[in-house]
Parts: sequence; C-alpha cells; structure tokens
Amino acid sequence: MEKTQAMRALEGKRIPYEALAYPDDMRDALEIALLLNLPPAAVYKTLVVLPPEPGKKPLLVMIPSDTQLDLKKLAAAVGAKKMKMATQREAEELTGLQVGGISAVALLNKGFAVFIDRAALKLDRICVSAGKRGTQLYMSAADLIKLTGARPIDVASDL
Repeated sequence: MEKTQAMRALEGKRIPYEALAYPDDMRDALEIALLLNLPPAAVYKTLVVLPPEPGKKPLLVMIPSDTQLDLKKLAAAVGAKKMKMATQREAEELTGLQVGGISAVALLNKGFAVFIDRAALKLDRICVSAGKRGTQLYMSAADLIKLTGARPIDVASDL
C-alpha cells in the first residue's frame, strides 16, 4: 500500500494508526464501514463546507458515516447566518483531494477550520480517510482531534 501524505504526517508525529484498504471506486462512508466490518458510528466522513465569508478558507467537518450534516447547527456553532456545502467539484478544487479521499489529516497546516461531531469524544478509535480513495486510517480519536485541532461541535443528525 502506497503511503499517503496523511500517513507520513502521523508517522512524523509518532501517532500510531492502522491503514485499511477498500476498493477505490467506493465513496460512501457508510458502505465502507460495512465493508470494513466497523461500526458506522466510528467511521467518519469529511465534508467540505464553503466559508461563511468570501476570502476565507472552507471548513472541514467530520461526522459519523451514518449521519448527515445539519447546516443550521453548523452555522449556529460558527456564528454564521447560513452555511452551504461545497459541490463535488468545489470540494476537490479547494482541497486538491478527490471526494471520497478528503482528509483533515492530509490537509494539516493548510488553513482549514476543522470541526468534528461531538460524538467522536466518546470513541476510543475512529476511522477517517487517509487522503485518497481506497485507504482509511484507523486511529485514536483523541489523537485525531489533537493533531487536526478539530473543534468538537454538535452538527450531525440522523440520515
């Protein structure tokens, strides 16, 4: 398995992780959770949300695979009137990563505001994208939050 930028970042900080492979034509985090035999609540997807003000960096929001992002809750949490999801094309242009492979770990020090659903605080281990389709990182949830500077907020709602 080829090392990704995210894997190198974790190794550079001596943060343990397990790399999990899946078919790289899969993009749905819930399907990936089921394929990897992991609880959907422990497999997180990273969504790109357009900034509330022009000229600002977009937000990266990590939520469990079996939930959807509540944009009203996100807007309230960041003090904005309204938030809008990036389209697939916008997400890829803004991050330089393919949808299905967007990872806050791969985008460290790139100026993104990073948020994570508060449910992650209850997890010992969490699974997130390694920065490319076909590879997930299974690691300590506390390490992920600390490394990415993710702010825990209540933003997920049931599918």
